[in-house]
Amino acid sequence: MSNTNKGLEGVVIGQTTISRVAGDAGELIYGGYHIEDLAGNVTFEEVCHLLWYGELPNAAQLHDLRGRLLEGMAVDDAVLDVVRLVAADSHPMAALRTAVSALSAVDPDAEDMSAEAADRKAIRLTAQAITLTAAIERIRTGTDPIAPRADLSLAANLLYMMHGREPDELAERIIDASLTLHAEHGMNASTFSARVTASTLADMHSAVTSAIGTLKGPLHGGANERVMQMLLTIDQPDNAAQWVRDALGRGEKIMGFGHRVYRTVDPRAPILKQLAEQMLDRGGDTRWLRISDVIQTTMREEMDRMGKKIYPNVDFFSASVYYTLGIPMDLFTNLFACARMAGWTAHVKEQLADNRLIRPKAEYVGPVDRTTSPIAQRP
Repeated sequence: MSNTNKGLEGVVIGQTTISRVAGDAGELIYGGYHIEDLAGNVTFEEVCHLLWYGELPNAAQLHDLRGRLLEGMAVDDAVLDVVRLVAADSHPMAALRTAVSALSAVDPDAEDMSAEAADRKAIRLTAQAITLTAAIERIRTGTDPIAPRADLSLAANLLYMMHGREPDELAERIIDASLTLHAEHGMNASTFSARVTASTLADMHSAVTSAIGTLKGPLHGGANERVMQMLLTIDQPDNAAQWVRDALGRGEKIMGFGHRVYRTVDPRAPILKQLAEQMLDRGGDTRWLRISDVIQTTMREEMDRMGKKIYPNVDFFSASVYYTLGIPMDLFTNLFACARMAGWTAHVKEQLADNRLIRPKAEYVGPVDRTTSPIAQRP
């Protein structure tokens, strides 16, 4: 009898102090703090400190980390030239993957495997992912990249460098909360990819490049892009309820509902929904938020009618929120990568601190006892 677990579902591959995902309880905890507490009370920069060092920073530590992050946002012109070469004809995640790999050529710590160098690289990579994501959007739309501002947070800088104007307080708060919500999520596919690469004692840039490639897939980081494609297809709030019922009638999956791990509410989803509601209160072009609201209501009604329980996940709300903030649909996964860079680098550091090569086994189910024959006799 086979003892394999397809997709490694339920297989524990290691121990971590970075985060805990309790799918049955609908809980996400970073270093002992519930995500609801973090997203409402601390900034993304503070979350980075928690993931990297195991504690929330005091005022002096936060001041120091913010300075190092802002200093680390600068991207060498040689890497921006790489972005110019690939951004126009590549998916933004492919451009980010290529650019992050290129960063290793200009990083003074690239091949230094010490813990001190790992700290410096984690800070630079997290900051540079934000600069690169904004630069990819600027370059592919025919405008020059904008340098980060030392007086802005990482979240505000992301929007500023992308749009060329300082965001308002609500927009900054929404992006900051989104970065926090996406920063870490246990042994997900991209984090596992990063740890496997790191376990070979490859450099940190190689590990996070592996992770970016993994996140690019539509079954992982690309899910919110597919949610937005659904919203664009529906087009108007008045169309949403019938569209959902028709799709369910055809046996189709409604994007943004359900999760591989959570068997109840994704704890990140209500937080983004509350922020979306604040955007509705502010006014402006909120069509996509209103469509999302109708979809959620209709799905709840239809699932109740069928006696099923399925809940919206974080991708469902992030799609409409990002689009309303003027972020192009195909850039959504890049924002995910900007956030998760903090988690990936934390896991790389943890892996290297007590490393063992990750080398699972596979169950062979192919033919056996075959013998060769001369090529002329083969069918």
